[in-house]
Amino acid sequence: MDFSELKSIIEINSWTKNKEGVDRNGAIFSAWLSKLGMAPIRYEREEIGDHLHFKSPRKEGKKLLLLGHLDTVFPPDTFEHFTEDEEWIYGPGVCDMKGGNYVALQALRNIHLRRGEITNIDFLLVSDEETGSDDSKYLSAKLAKEYDYCMVFEAAGANNEVVTARKGVGTFFVDIEGKAAHAGNHYSDGADANLEAARKLQELVALTDLDKGTTVNVGKISGGIGANTISPEAHLTFELRYTSSDERDRVLQSVDEIVDQAYVPGTHSTLSGGIQRDVMQPSEAQERFVNNINRLCGISLPTEHRGGVSDANIVSAAGVPTLDGWGPFGDGDHTIYERASKSSFEERIDLVTQIFEHFENGEFA
Repeated sequence: MDFSELKSIIEINSWTKNKEGVDRNGAIFSAWLSKLGMAPIRYEREEIGDHLHFKSPRKEGKKLLLLGHLDTVFPPDTFEHFTEDEEWIYGPGVCDMKGGNYVALQALRNIHLRRGEITNIDFLLVSDEETGSDDSKYLSAKLAKEYDYCMVFEAAGANNEVVTARKGVGTFFVDIEGKAAHAGNHYSDGADANLEAARKLQELVALTDLDKGTTVNVGKISGGIGANTISPEAHLTFELRYTSSDERDRVLQSVDEIVDQAYVPGTHSTLSGGIQRDVMQPSEAQERFVNNINRLCGISLPTEHRGGVSDANIVSAAGVPTLDGWGPFGDGDHTIYERASKSSFEERIDLVTQIFEHFENGEFA
């Protein structure tokens, strides 16, 4: 397989905050997909790259959304080169996820070559996934309502697994206001915000339930002025990850109670932040999606659950049967050792082409 086209976009710096580079990447995909009859609807953004929604002609039948992202995590001059050997390609985005976007492109090209057109299959490429999709998540959730199925092109598992579940994630901040006092002369006059933070930290972490896959991690704590002053302020930053909506609701209710509770008299706390991407949970509709693929393609598709999040969380939470991990297998993502397996590109392109063919034939109920 020739990777020269992929090399051309890998060597464009597409760091999320590099709007010019992300838009150049999007422009190349626009040129490629326009040749297949898929013109983009552009959602222009001032500080990040534009989101692109490529739509194909409509006919009666189910609608399929392909989902990817244009951005990577690497700032300019950190990791920008493409290399290859007999088994692997290396570079920023080869698996996360310019490589995955390229799998979708090649499969669409195959369908267009065979049939002369593509119908009912659209492709959404967002520009800010690597920073939490803080802007695009609203667009993705809105557009998701137009579709019956979604395939997300993050990297495949080591055995070509697709992803059927991902944890939900939220980031929260607790700002604690106390009362300063001299630690020697007026100790009892103070209200120790640092002590309040320590008490809250323990209560928050105690919400973790590893058996249910729920974790609460207070990753940052700060506060106070110096050793001789009762702390007048403190701050906690914590992350919640969960595998079910029931666990999400349990923890969020408990968090509110912990924040409202003043363990140290005279302190007051404020909670901010929230859920970034809701949980991607297995469903009966998703199971039917997998079973249809297995039946139509004559395979037994391996599946897995992952703790990390992707935009699959957003579309799945909107009620659309979603499968993630349709890109090539790779590893080292988010590091300068990122690589993707050459053979997995060919395997994925072949399988995704088969799925698209059956979809175009109206064989997905």
